[in-house]
Amino acid sequence: MRFTNKTEVKIIPSIYIVLIAVFVTNVFVNIEIMASDSEQEIGFSHFVPNIVTLLLALYVHKIGQSFDFDSDGETLNFKNNGVFFSKFMEYRVKKAEFPKRKLGKFNFVDYGIYSALTIYIRSRRKKGYRKYTFNTTFLNRKKKRGMVDSLNKVLATTPKATA
Repeated sequence: MRFTNKTEVKIIPSIYIVLIAVFVTNVFVNIEIMASDSEQEIGFSHFVPNIVTLLLALYVHKIGQSFDFDSDGETLNFKNNGVFFSKFMEYRVKKAEFPKRKLGKFNFVDYGIYSALTIYIRSRRKKGYRKYTFNTTFLNRKKKRGMVDSLNKVLATTPKATA
């Protein structure tokens, strides 16, 4: 099965632009308040919108990633990529491509505002598992369920190593 969230993450650049506009507008309002001759002092409450906007921008930057999953054929392919400059270059890229037989286990967490898939891959060179975490926040619920079902099916059909 193939899953991608390209259509869902198209809104991310618009959110970036709105957050930047709100931040810059509030900075100019604070500058005007400081330049005015009134006796009003600038307090912490004047900076709260900027702090909230910065926190929202950091959150959107953290979760604003495209996700591609492909389980067709003999390999499993996972890929996260940044969204904002993705038409020009690949940045914040995280990839994992490996044979299905090497999938040891996986863990999927969904907190509502953040979801992630952690996969554990068996390796001959290193004892234990190699761990990869992929952001799947903007993948819709149906695709998340299908991906988990597909990975469960891979684990069920993979022969277990005997000691």
